[in-house]
Amino acid sequence: MTHNPYDLTGKLVLVTGAGTGIGHGVALELARQGADVALHYAHSAQGALEAMGQIQAMGRRAVAIQADLDPVEECRRVVDEAVAFLGGLDGLVNNAGITFTQDFLDVSEEQFDHIYHVNIRGQYFCAQQAVRHMITRGQDVRRMSPDGNWAGGSIVNVSSVHGVAGYPGHSVYAGTKGAINAFSRELAVELCPLHIRVNVLAPGSIEVPRYWQIRPNYERETGNTWVPWGRIGLPEDVGYLAAYLIADASEYMTGQVIQFDGGLTAKMALRIQGPGDER
Repeated sequence: MTHNPYDLTGKLVLVTGAGTGIGHGVALELARQGADVALHYAHSAQGALEAMGQIQAMGRRAVAIQADLDPVEECRRVVDEAVAFLGGLDGLVNNAGITFTQDFLDVSEEQFDHIYHVNIRGQYFCAQQAVRHMITRGQDVRRMSPDGNWAGGSIVNVSSVHGVAGYPGHSVYAGTKGAINAFSRELAVELCPLHIRVNVLAPGSIEVPRYWQIRPNYERETGNTWVPWGRIGLPEDVGYLAAYLIADASEYMTGQVIQFDGGLTAKMALRIQGPGDER
């Protein structure tokens, strides 16, 4: 039977921040493509448990693991518990993160430390622990299928368009996303000899539940006007790309930062009044 490089059947994947929003959509899509999934969540227990039930209904294995990824030991625990349940680890989607909007002059030391600890330190140490298990998993798979087409482990670090473009009130958040981009590129080079890939998925405007929390009158039609492509992104859109990055089909791709934004960062931020008014 010909190997389908897009098929995730048999893949064992951990998704952090899977209780809501992007992580929720990614976890469900990975399962649809055949993966068994461990879902980490910090506060969104209901969403994580609902996703776990949906994945199990697809005939895939799933478990929900709660943790605050601020302490490094919790990062390691989440990865270890995921591996204990799944029986190994082929992929990690490092999605967990927090954001806030604050004027630069008003950012406190505590706010700065907390967002850096979760957004960059959390990804860093989840990846570090995951790689240890991916090495073992790779050795096991090669022993079981010496002639098989195994593309190695895959880490997908979720960043943001804020890592490459500025927006008022996001000085701390943007810094963490830029750090994710930089450390992921370096890590990709370092892990090539181990056949473990590292890529960054950097979404733009993706409609998540938080939109209604900060904008009670938010409507999708409004979100559609923000994006050059003409519609706002959805968590399942991110899931499609994440599934590809985990799959063997993307084996030749590593060290890339993919702006997934409907043309948002490609568009010049010029306010043109009319012909001849460009400056």
